[in-house]
Amino acid sequence: MALRIKSRWHDDDAERSLDEIAGALAFIIWRIAKEKAINLHGQDYVYESDEQRMAVISEYLVFQLQLVDRLASQRIGLDDDDRRDLVIATAKKLAGHVQDNSTDLFGPGEYIPPFISLLNQRGAEYSDYNYTEDGPSYPFMRHLGHEIQQLMGESQTNRWVIDQVMDRDAPEVDRQLRRAIDDLFG
Repeated sequence: MALRIKSRWHDDDAERSLDEIAGALAFIIWRIAKEKAINLHGQDYVYESDEQRMAVISEYLVFQLQLVDRLASQRIGLDDDDRRDLVIATAKKLAGHVQDNSTDLFGPGEYIPPFISLLNQRGAEYSDYNYTEDGPSYPFMRHLGHEIQQLMGESQTNRWVIDQVMDRDAPEVDRQLRRAIDDLFG
């Protein structure tokens, strides 16, 4: 069953601040990441714990934030300052989602600092990869697949998760996110 994403504003004519757009974008990104993690389980890949599942969700969140950064300049045409503001605001909202959901799953704790650390680490890694009009490059998607493979392990059951992520999930995430951004900025 396909994920239905509501990405249109109730009042199309109203002006939206970058912070409002970032809030909507973070919610959409969270839903996509969660759906992809659930989809992996539905494809018979096995999670050993909720921590592992949350780590996979976090990798999808980071990947999508990198796509937002590329799309904001290439597709939307935001200048560097607005692009940076959008990415930072979206990252903060995503960190809030991680905190809230991790608290629900694991109890009280500080979940934002490790997430921000992951964002910074992966941001440096993803900066080497290209994004074109066709979407993320093969190495861009391979990096996501590799990171999820490392989290899932290389058991017989999870051995091919990298292929699932690269061939199906990453391109679908890009399509869903492009559509959402077009709607939110349209």
